[in-house]
Amino acid sequence: MTEQTSPPPRPRADGWAFLREAVRDLRTTGAVAPSSRALAHALAAPVRARAPHPIDVLEAGAGTGAVTRVLLPQLPRGARLDVVEANPRFAARLRDLVAAQGTARVTVHQAYVEELVTDRRYDVIVSGLPLTNFTPAQVDRIMARYLELLHPGGTLTWFAYLGTHRARAVFATRAELHRHAAVERVLAAHLRSGTTRSRTVLANLPPARVWQLHPSA
Repeated sequence: MTEQTSPPPRPRADGWAFLREAVRDLRTTGAVAPSSRALAHALAAPVRARAPHPIDVLEAGAGTGAVTRVLLPQLPRGARLDVVEANPRFAARLRDLVAAQGTARVTVHQAYVEELVTDRRYDVIVSGLPLTNFTPAQVDRIMARYLELLHPGGTLTWFAYLGTHRARAVFATRAELHRHAAVERVLAAHLRSGTTRSRTVLANLPPARVWQLHPSA
């Protein structure tokens, strides 16, 4: 980007688009509403922390662009942003969003992040994927791919909704409880691979915890 601009207002249709995709496949969409601005701001913190240096940023699981809108005006001069979204309808909306910003330093890829073809490495990776909705093997592959794509000294940030464990304990099947516990063990193992910090974002539906991982060299 050559200059910083104010993010465009979020279209009213985004919430309905997100809800429609959640109805189609809640497991991969992950929620019934886009991330709040407060959550997006927390996820973008590692990008702000590296200003004004030009950096490479990857956003995975961008959805309708709630986090992308916050990231775009915060990219330092000379930075590049790759946005990865597997849902074709969401990817089309993201391309429209990027086109409206008029920047040539942002590329939208319709792909699963595990299958992203790139030789680029990233200083910051922002994950919007609903990791606790996947199988343990999928989560392990996704996290391994993130760490493979991350520059030494880079930051990986993602979030997890609060209260889901309690809700699953009431409503989920035994198999679902075992799957969720196994996913949490996978994530815990990756958290032990470096230094971490977290913060709670209550102004989101549902509230969420944002994690930052700085892998050990």
